Amino acid sequence: MKLRERLRYWFDSTMDRGTPALIGWLGLASVVLIAVTATAVTLFTDSDTEANGGWRGVAWMSLLRTLDPGTMGGDTGGPVFLGLMLTVTIGGIFIVSSLIGVLTTGLDHRIQRLRKGRSRVLERGHTIVLGWSDQIFTVIEELVEANQSERRSCVVVLADRDKVDMEEQIRARVPETGRTQVICRSGNPLKQADLELASPDTAKAVMVLPSFGEERDTLVIKVLLVLNNRAWTGTRPPVVASVQDSGNLAAARLAAGEGGLVVDAEDLAVRLVVQSHRQSGLSAVWNELLSFFGNEIYLRPEPALAGLTYGEALHRYRRGIPVGLRTDDGRILVNPPMDTVISARDEIILIAEDDVLIELADAPPAIVESAVVLSPGRPAAPDRTLLIGWNSRAPKIIDLLDDFVRPGSALDIAAPRRPATRWTTPLDNLTIGHKRCSPTSRPSLESLDPGDYQHILVLSDETVDPERADNRTLVTLLHLRDIEVRLGDPYSIVSEMNHDGNREVAQVTKADDFIVSNRLVSLLLTQLAENKDLYGVISALFDPAGSEIYLKPAPHYLRPGVKADFATAVEAARRRGETAIGYRLGRDRDTPPGYGVHLNPPRTAPLALGDGDHIIVVAEGP
Repeated sequence: MKLRERLRYWFDSTMDRGTPALIGWLGLASVVLIAVTATAVTLFTDSDTEANGGWRGVAWMSLLRTLDPGTMGGDTGGPVFLGLMLTVTIGGIFIVSSLIGVLTTGLDHRIQRLRKGRSRVLERGHTIVLGWSDQIFTVIEELVEANQSERRSCVVVLADRDKVDMEEQIRARVPETGRTQVICRSGNPLKQADLELASPDTAKAVMVLPSFGEERDTLVIKVLLVLNNRAWTGTRPPVVASVQDSGNLAAARLAAGEGGLVVDAEDLAVRLVVQSHRQSGLSAVWNELLSFFGNEIYLRPEPALAGLTYGEALHRYRRGIPVGLRTDDGRILVNPPMDTVISARDEIILIAEDDVLIELADAPPAIVESAVVLSPGRPAAPDRTLLIGWNSRAPKIIDLLDDFVRPGSALDIAAPRRPATRWTTPLDNLTIGHKRCSPTSRPSLESLDPGDYQHILVLSDETVDPERADNRTLVTLLHLRDIEVRLGDPYSIVSEMNHDGNREVAQVTKADDFIVSNRLVSLLLTQLAENKDLYGVISALFDPAGSEIYLKPAPHYLRPGVKADFATAVEAARRRGETAIGYRLGRDRDTPPGYGVHLNPPRTAPLALGDGDHIIVVAEGP
C-alpha cells in the first residue's frame, strides 16, 4: 500500500471520530497557517518584521486577522507584507467559517441526542418505570403524591418510545408533579446497554409495566430475566411487576428471582368482581387503600401496646385504625381473635392518612351503649345471580363465587353462545344455567327477566379493543338500569371496565360498582414499589380463607337514627369479632370521588347511620 493511501486512510479515520477531531484539525490548520505566514514575513520583509515586534509579533497579528478579518483594515507596510496579511485573513475566513459550522453541527447533534433521551441518568434513590402503557399516568400521579413530603424525588421512565412524545403525554395527563422530577429516556428495557441509561444500581425500586398485545406477559418475563441476570453493584432494589394471565405467574416469579415481586392481575380482578358481587362499593374502598390519596395501609411497631390484646388496641388510637398484626416471625394476622396478645416485637397493621398522623389515645373513648346493636343480622340467603357476557376470567369468577354464596344459589350465564364449562373444582353451592343473549340488545336483555335476580355481573368483552368493549358495556348498563326503573324491583349491578376515564362516563347508569382492574393493579404496583412489605397484608385481605373487607348494613351495628360516634361502631364490630375501618353513606353512593366511602373517620365525631348505609369491616364472612 502506498504512503499516500495510508495517510489518506489515517486522515479519514480521524475525521470519523466526530466533532472533537474536526475541531482539532481546524486548530492544527490555523497553527500551520499562522506559523507559515509569520515565517514568510520574517524572511522577506525585514523592516516590517522589526516594526511589528519580530516573529512573535507577526504571529500574534496573524492570529488576530485569522479570527477577525476586519483587523486587516488598519495594516500598513510593504506589498509583500500586506499580501501575506491578506492571505492569512482569507485563510482565517475559511477556517473560522468551518469551525462555526462544525460547532453548530456538533451542538445540534448533541441537542438531538438529548431529545432522543440517550444520556445516562445520574440520580440516587429514584424509582424506575420500565415500559409504557396507559397505566404510566396513574403510576406517576401516585408516585408524585407519595413523595409530597420528600424534599426532592425522581421518577425515571425508560421505554422504547420517543422521549419528547413521552414527556408531552405525561405533562398533559399529570401537569402538576410538585417536587418530583420526571425524567424520560428512550431505550429498550430488554437491552442491557439501554437499561444502564436509568442507573438501576442507585435506584430505590424498579417497576415493570405490561405492554399491549398478546405477548405482553412474555415481554414482562423477558425484562425480569434481564434484570435478574444483571450484575448489580451493591444491594439490588425491589423489582415489582404484574402479569395478566395467571398461567404465566410461576414463570414470571422464577424470572424475577428472589428480589422480585410479581402480582397476578387476573386474580386480583377476579377477586374484586366476586367480592363486589354482594357488596357494592368495595372497589371504592380498595381504590382508596391502594392509592396515596387518602388513607393507606402502614406497618408500625408500637411497644407501648405490648401486653394488651388486639381487641383492646382497637380503642387505643386517636388517629389511625388497627386491622391486624405482623408478628416478629413475619406472620400476617388480619383481624386476629380479639384476645390475641400483642408482643413488644409485633408490628401493628394500621389504616391512616399518613404515618406521621398516627397517634395513640390517652384513654379509650366512651361508648354509646344505647346505640349498639347486640343481635346479629340475618344470615345470608341463597341468591340468584345473572352473569352477562363471557371472557377468560369467567371460569375463575364462577369457581370463586361458589365459595362465597350460600348453598342452593343459582347463576345464569347470558351470552350469545353456551360457554364450555371449565371449572377447576366441582361446584358445591352454585347451580349453573345458560340463556342466549346479545348484551347490547334491549329486547334480548328484557327476555332474561332481570327482575328475577338479586345481583347482575357484566363482564367486559375481550373479542374487541378495550375502548369498544367499554362502549358496549355502557350500553348494556343503560338498558339494565332503565329496565330496573320500569320494574321497580332493584337489583345490584357490578361491571368490569377497562379504562378509569370510562368509569366516570358510566356513572350516569348508576351501576352499583365498577371494577377497573388496570387502575387497581397500577395502584398496587406503586404501593409495593414504595413498601414491599405490604404485599403480605394485601394478599391476606384477598384470601377467602381468612378475613376480608365487607360492607355490611349499618343497622346490624348501630340503631338507626340514634346519635353515636365511630368509636361506638368499632365497639359494636369488636363484639362480633370484626374490625370496623369506616362507613359508607348510601345517599352519596353515586358521588365521586369517594362514592360515599369514609375510611378512618374521626372516632368521637357525631355519627348517625340508617337504612341504606353500611359499616366497612374486616371480617371472616359476610
